[in-house]
Amino acid sequence: MAHSDRQIVQKKSEVLDKDHPPAMRLEELRAEAIEHLRGGQVLKAQSRVKEAFKLDAESAENLHLMAVVDAAAGRADRAVDWASRAIRKAPQPAYLATLGNALASAGRLDEALRVFDKAIQLKPSDAELWRQMGDALIQARRNSEALLCFRRAFELDSGHADAAYKAGHLLHGAGQLAEALVYLNHSVNLRSDNSQALHTRALTLNGLGRIEEATADCRRAVQLDPKNADTLGNLGALLRAQGHLEEALSFFDRSLKIKPNAGKTIVGRASVLAELGRVDEAMSAYKRSAAILSEHSRSVWNLALLQMLTGDFKRGLKGMQARWDVPGLPNGYPPLPGPKWLGDGDIAGKTLLVCADEGLGDAIQLVRYIPLLAGRGARVVLIVQDALWPLLSKMEGASECLPGSSGARLPPFDLHCPLSNLPLIFETRLESVPAAVSYLPPPSRERVQAWESRLGPRARSRVGLVWSGNPEHLNDHNRSIPFRMLTGLLDDKVSFVSLQKDVRPNDRAELLARTDIFDPAQHLTDFAETAALISCLDLVITVDTSVAHLSAALGKPTWILLPFMPDYRWLLYREDNPWYPTVRLFRQNEGREYGSVIDRVRRDLQNFDRQRT
Repeated sequence: MAHSDRQIVQKKSEVLDKDHPPAMRLEELRAEAIEHLRGGQVLKAQSRVKEAFKLDAESAENLHLMAVVDAAAGRADRAVDWASRAIRKAPQPAYLATLGNALASAGRLDEALRVFDKAIQLKPSDAELWRQMGDALIQARRNSEALLCFRRAFELDSGHADAAYKAGHLLHGAGQLAEALVYLNHSVNLRSDNSQALHTRALTLNGLGRIEEATADCRRAVQLDPKNADTLGNLGALLRAQGHLEEALSFFDRSLKIKPNAGKTIVGRASVLAELGRVDEAMSAYKRSAAILSEHSRSVWNLALLQMLTGDFKRGLKGMQARWDVPGLPNGYPPLPGPKWLGDGDIAGKTLLVCADEGLGDAIQLVRYIPLLAGRGARVVLIVQDALWPLLSKMEGASECLPGSSGARLPPFDLHCPLSNLPLIFETRLESVPAAVSYLPPPSRERVQAWESRLGPRARSRVGLVWSGNPEHLNDHNRSIPFRMLTGLLDDKVSFVSLQKDVRPNDRAELLARTDIFDPAQHLTDFAETAALISCLDLVITVDTSVAHLSAALGKPTWILLPFMPDYRWLLYREDNPWYPTVRLFRQNEGREYGSVIDRVRRDLQNFDRQRT
C-alpha cells in the first residue's frame, strides 16, 4: 500500500475512533476506576476516569463516575456538578442517588431530600435508595422520618444489614428498646463483624436489664474495633455496674488514651477509683471532668460527696449545691412562691417554710437543725414526707409540721428553704455537728405500751434487725444484704425483732420459717410506730437505711453495717460518727464481703448481751 493510501486509512480510523469509541476499553477503564475506589485509591480512580473521558467526554456514565470520584475525595460541590450533568443526559435513579449524597455532604439537605424523593419515585423498590434517603434525613435531624425509610428498606430487602442497624439505632435512641433489639438482632445476624451494631445492641440489652448479654456484645465490639474509645468506655461502665472494678478501670484507661478529654469517661473512671477507695485520685479525676464538661454539675456533686466523706465539710457542703443542676437526680423540693432563703439576712419574726427535699433518712438526720432556726427567732413551718409526719408532727422548734401531701393548703410564709441546705447555712464543720444524743419527739406512751404488750416479758436482750433498704437506691446492691446472712446472729440468748417493713420475695420464705425472730411488719404502718418499737429495744443492728437514722436519732445504741465505700455521712476509717453519738460502725474491708462483718457483729453482740445482763 502506498504511503498516501496508508495516511487516508489512518485518518479514517481516527475519525471512526472519535465518533465510535471502543466500548470494551471504556468498560475496562470504568471497572478499574471502581476497583480503585473500593480500595480507597481515589487518585488512581480519577486517572482511569480521565482516560475514559478522552474516549467519550459526553458519556452519562463517565460523568456519573467522575461525580463518584469527587465525592470520594470530599469535593462535594464538584460532585454535584458532575452528577447534575449526568442526570441531564440520563436521569437514572443511581445518578440521582449520587447527586443526593453529594448535596447532603455539601449541607444542602432540602435539595438532597427532593432528589432522593425523585429517585424513589423512579424506583420505589430499591432498598438502597430508601437507606440513603434515611441517612440524609438523619443529617437533617428528622429522625422519625429516617426511621420510616430504614424500616422500608429492610422490608424491601431483609438482607440489608445497614438498614436494620440504623433502624435499631434510632429506635434505641427513642427509648423503644424492645423493637430496637429486633432490628439489631437482624443486623448482627447478617453481619456479625459490625462492631457498631454490636455496640448499640449492648447498650440496648443493658437498657433492658440484660447486662451480662450486653457485656458479651460490648467485649466482641471491642475485639472488632479495639481503638473505639466510646465502646471501650461503655464496656468499662458495664463492668463497673457488675462490680468488676479493676477490669472496668483498665477499659476506662484504654478509652482515655484514645480520647483523653472524654468527660463522661473521666467521670466513670473517677467513680471506679472512688469505689476502690482511691479517694485522692477520684477527686482529681472529678476536678478534671468538671473542667472539661460543659454540663459539669454531676462531677462537682460527686467531688463534694467525696469531700464530705473525707471530713472536708467546708468545700463539700458548698459543692453539694450542684445537686440542683444534676440531670436526673431526684429532687423533692416543690416549686414555691417567694424568696428562697440561703442563710443571708435576719429571719427573726419571719415565717420560714422548711421543706424536706431528699430521702427519708436525710430528713431524719437534718431535722436536728430546726431548733437552731427557731433559736434565730424564726417561726418555722416544717414540711416532711407523709411517712415521717406522724413521727415529726411535734418536732422541737417547729411551730407547725405538715405532710408533703398538704400541697396547696400551705400556710402563709415569708421565706422558704430546703432542709438539705441547713448544714451549709449553719457552716457545719466536722467538729461542730449539732449532735444531741436524742433530738426526735419521743414516741407516744400509748404506742410504746402497745409494743411492750406485743413483745411480752423482757427476759432477754431485745435486738432489732434491718437487712435491706430501698431497692431503687442506686447503691442498694452494696448496702442491702440477704436475710440469710443474718441468721448466723440468731441464738436463744437474745430476742430478735425484725424492723423490716418491706420484706423482699427472696427473703420472705426464709423469714417465715424462723421461729427465733419476731416479725411485726403488719403493724409498722409509719415511722412513729417504728420509733415506738425501737424505744422498747436494747440495740438495733441495721444496714444503711432510714431505720438506721431513726434509731440513732432516738439515741438508741445502733450498729450499722457499711459497704467498703459508704455514704458520705459515715466518713472513713472510724467506728464512731459525729452525727450520731450512739452509733457504732461495722465496715467491710477491701474484700468487700459482709461475712467477716457479720462475724465481728456476732462476737460483739455476745459481749453486749453479757454486759447488759
